[in-house]
Amino acid sequence: MVGLVVVSHSERAADGIVEIAAEMAGDTRLEAVGGDGEGGIGTVPDAIEGAIEAADDGDGVVVLVDLGSAVMNADVAIELSDVEAVIADAPVLEGAVNAAVAATDPSATLDSVREQAEAAREIKKL
Repeated sequence: MVGLVVVSHSERAADGIVEIAAEMAGDTRLEAVGGDGEGGIGTVPDAIEGAIEAADDGDGVVVLVDLGSAVMNADVAIELSDVEAVIADAPVLEGAVNAAVAATDPSATLDSVREQAEAAREIKKL
């Protein structure tokens, strides 16, 4: 099953997004990672790498990020990890929910889950 990692500059935001996505995720592995490791705002490549490895069960991991430097640090983490992982170019909350639903499909692939996360860019709220 494809795993999911939510990366936010805020630990609380990452935890909240995962809490919401988990409602739709079934047995999908979801990991939240955020903050600078010392209670502040930021992201840390080593922590992201650990979350990627924890979310993987062999089918890869889709990573959702909130802001620019989270992308950079997630890229570094993916390079450091042996896990096949991709970053979804998606709004983090809506993308995480879409990805969680997609990951429950027994035929889900890394690409299909990422594509569903990215489809969230088209969701209109009004």
